[in-house]
Amino acid sequence: MAQTHPTSNPILVAVIGSALDGITSEMGQTMLRTSRSPIFVEARDFATSLFSADGRLLAQTHYIPVIGGATPFALRAIAEFFGDDVHDGDIFIHNDPFNGGSHLPDITIARPVFWDGELVFWATTKGHNVDVGGGGVVGFNPGARDVLEEGIRIPPARVVERGRLRRDTWELILSNVRMRALVESVLNCQIGATAIGERRLRALLEKYGRQTISDATDELLQASARQVRAAIADIPDGEYSADALIDNDGIDKHRSYRIALTVKVDGEHLTFDFSESDEQAKGFINSTIANTVSSAHLALFGCIDPDIRYNAGAIEPIDVVAPAGSITNPDDPAPVAACTVPTCEAIASAVWVALSQAIPSRAHAGWARWCTPATMGTNPRTGRHFGDLHFLGKGGSGATEGFDGWDHLSPSNTLGGLRTPDPELHELDTPYLLEELEYLPDSAGAGQWRGGLGVRYRWRILADDIACATYGSGFKPETAPVGLLGGKPGIVQSLTLSRAGADPVEVESNSFYTLNKGDVFEVIASGGGGFGDPHLRPAELVLRDVREGIVSIDAARTVYGVDIDPDTLEIRQDRTQKLRAAG
Repeated sequence: MAQTHPTSNPILVAVIGSALDGITSEMGQTMLRTSRSPIFVEARDFATSLFSADGRLLAQTHYIPVIGGATPFALRAIAEFFGDDVHDGDIFIHNDPFNGGSHLPDITIARPVFWDGELVFWATTKGHNVDVGGGGVVGFNPGARDVLEEGIRIPPARVVERGRLRRDTWELILSNVRMRALVESVLNCQIGATAIGERRLRALLEKYGRQTISDATDELLQASARQVRAAIADIPDGEYSADALIDNDGIDKHRSYRIALTVKVDGEHLTFDFSESDEQAKGFINSTIANTVSSAHLALFGCIDPDIRYNAGAIEPIDVVAPAGSITNPDDPAPVAACTVPTCEAIASAVWVALSQAIPSRAHAGWARWCTPATMGTNPRTGRHFGDLHFLGKGGSGATEGFDGWDHLSPSNTLGGLRTPDPELHELDTPYLLEELEYLPDSAGAGQWRGGLGVRYRWRILADDIACATYGSGFKPETAPVGLLGGKPGIVQSLTLSRAGADPVEVESNSFYTLNKGDVFEVIASGGGGFGDPHLRPAELVLRDVREGIVSIDAARTVYGVDIDPDTLEIRQDRTQKLRAAG
């Protein structure tokens, strides 16, 4: 009989909470070490989670927050579909966007954990799989007019039954993807990570007993709820409105779509109201309700105490209103593949602009939107299929009061959790030669605190017939990273393609291309938006930025009002005083 301990001991509660966090972290490390997909291994495009038997999120390692915040919807869909028909040794799979999913590439694997014959926990993984079939590239189809064109749609399904693989379900999934071997390895990686979660949870149950752990997790959830209520109470009551645009939906290239948000704060309760947003789009930028909720949550939690655990208690004081048939809650079977990127980014930007009206010291200026393409094909050096989301092309994050933005950190759907791949490993896995990857001077928005830098990223294609799908936003002045409180926006992004030595031509966002040997693709990714009046930035910091190649001498003079001698790289004090006095 396992020994039990009273959970009135706050140290024991903290120990159990840390143990649960450690389990999700170990699950994540297992995925990093066992996956063959660079999307997992290099970029960490996944989340690992633990749930109670009744579906409450207890702990999570969300390398990519937009994935983590959507996971509770997926687990709820699985649990509700199977009800009591859940058994020790079962494993479930799911990605249905209109029944708890976000978009098709984000596949959830869920393992029930039993103790003394009863269901007590769920261990789950959710991540971006390299191939879900359909007409897209690594899950993105800018030409899709419904979700059926985006790939295989998996409602809650049992993939392992009482410890035995269900070959019918397994083959049904793998027969609908191009990269069978790679997808199979990724799914096995996810399944293996949930096995680690199950093993560690049973050890925890053996050590402390079921009731002690149940009491402790209840207290952990209540503590998170109290912390979030206190954070909301620090925001002045009222309604704060903002909007943000998405360049286009891939179908109508001339129309931008609007995310309209009102943040309503009432004491210790907060509501995100998207009722005035545009109707659902024809193309793939529609955001499922799971993605909309997750996007709003990540933006808020990026502005409050970073030590608050994201769990079922933390999200209890928050509501999200998103009318059916809108871009923030589309009707089945609308295409949704890009919702986790440009639509999430627009939601986050709207949240931060709205919150800047209430708590300016904690809001973020705009982060660079995602702009690099997805590509896939066969690497002739290895004979293997590959899928690439080109994470090397990240832009910069937005500034906040007191802090410059981080260079090469975006997009905002990751809140910095997206790891930059190793360039040499990237070249080994793909038929690409990296020609340039460097910080881009003057790409960030100026401000008292400037945005983080964007990059120039260029690669040469070494094979033929590479499928390429561009997806993203930020290619218009209206969607460049916004500055706050007098801060300037980041630059407008661009993509160019040089066909086998020809002059470069502009590449359209949200479009298909075929790349061939000798082609060169270049990405100009924006820096983040600035925060505060640039003329309030200390002249010595502007000089440092010039000396480090971050800001040009011309921008120092015209934007920051700091005149620097190009020969000595010293500040001309008299001219600087005049420039700043003139405003």
